[in-house]
Amino acid sequence: MPVLKAEGKSYPTRTQVLIVGAGACGTIAALAANERGAEVLILERDAKPTGSTSLSGGQIPAAGTKLQRAAGLMDDTPEILANDIINKAHGECDHEIAWHIARESAKTIDWLVDRYKLPLSCILDFQYPGHSRKHMHASPSRFGAELLAVLLSAVAAEGIPIATSARATDLYADPDGRIRGVRVTRPDGKTEDIGCEALILACCGYGGDKAMIAKYIPEMADAHYHGHPGNTGDAVKWGEELGASIKDMGAFQGHGAVATPHATHIGWPAITEGGYQVNKHGKRFSNENAGYSEQALKVARQPDHVAWLIFDERGHQIAMQMHSHVEAENAGALKVCNTPEEIAKMIGCDAATIAQTLAEVGSYASGKAKDPFGRDFSTKPPLKAPYRVVKIMGALFHTQGGLEVNKEMRVLRKDGTPFPNLFAGGGAARGLSGPADWGYLSGSGLLTATNMGRLAGEAAAALIKK
Repeated sequence: MPVLKAEGKSYPTRTQVLIVGAGACGTIAALAANERGAEVLILERDAKPTGSTSLSGGQIPAAGTKLQRAAGLMDDTPEILANDIINKAHGECDHEIAWHIARESAKTIDWLVDRYKLPLSCILDFQYPGHSRKHMHASPSRFGAELLAVLLSAVAAEGIPIATSARATDLYADPDGRIRGVRVTRPDGKTEDIGCEALILACCGYGGDKAMIAKYIPEMADAHYHGHPGNTGDAVKWGEELGASIKDMGAFQGHGAVATPHATHIGWPAITEGGYQVNKHGKRFSNENAGYSEQALKVARQPDHVAWLIFDERGHQIAMQMHSHVEAENAGALKVCNTPEEIAKMIGCDAATIAQTLAEVGSYASGKAKDPFGRDFSTKPPLKAPYRVVKIMGALFHTQGGLEVNKEMRVLRKDGTPFPNLFAGGGAARGLSGPADWGYLSGSGLLTATNMGRLAGEAAAALIKK
């Protein structure tokens, strides 16, 4: 991803704000900049915009929204959300950005719902690990593609152009780091150069680049990648050439319950509502409810790198609100078992071991014993037959490290000063998860995509006006 000298370069096509990536971050940045009178163009490498947004669960954390108040959730605040983000990251994220995103979250949700009719509602029937309040706002079937379709329609209605099958391969920059334009390469190899006054990088992370994963997250180098193949670290590569500050490159969002070989993830209520995981020997190996991101490595470290998820009809019905869980059900991944013997036969383990595991978890749920892994089962009813059983693997969804930004989403140099006109958001920017997998608070991907997108679009438009 070269950075080319801009000196003496002319551009057949120009725009004021140029955006790389047409996912949630890019489309929202475009809408925000357009509202403030900026001329905007979005570049999208695929023939049809999809990316990480379309693969997501369509859930966005926020605090103090109109939707929450309408649902009777009156006790959530930006302070609570900020503390949840920071606590999940063990305090190892950028506190200033975490607080800023939390404070802006309600404004972003209210704006998207009121102005662009983003189809969101509050999740009321379960709560993710690390969320001390019901922060989540979700699409009807908990599917990010629903949200992206509405955002793309809004972009089209506003007359904002999207150039598809247009991969940004090179940047043109002055010696001071001011971006003057972008070289676009088409599928047939032809190139064109587009000039700009501000550039927003909304092209996500590097999960699709095996060499970068091996370098920064070697423990996931052989894991199943469940993200978009176009996430090849372009923003980071440009940042490295420009001398940008790049932080938390070992951070990622994993998922500890992807059905195998079906490759669709199981709705996490299967866990939060009392479900648990066992290895091929029928034994539990962790606190499954600490978080779905860190659970990926725990599953990957089991014999044969797989595990089995056991839950019941109650958890299944809640999880069936989620598109991915419905896909798993339709694919036949979820097997029904009525006895420990049937579960043992499916797993291929000793029936007495599974019966013992079921009895132990039942004693934790009834309060008669304490889980040695520290999980509290007592807040949910004990599992009861019929059971749902699914073979699972741990997977990498998307990376969380990236370009360090300030509160305007301006990309920072290593000395902390901002580049003149370069912005980043979503997976292209440093996330809020700290340095590793355990810091990812559920929904943080769309939290940063939506809020950073809006803030970057507003700031880019303001820069143009100056």
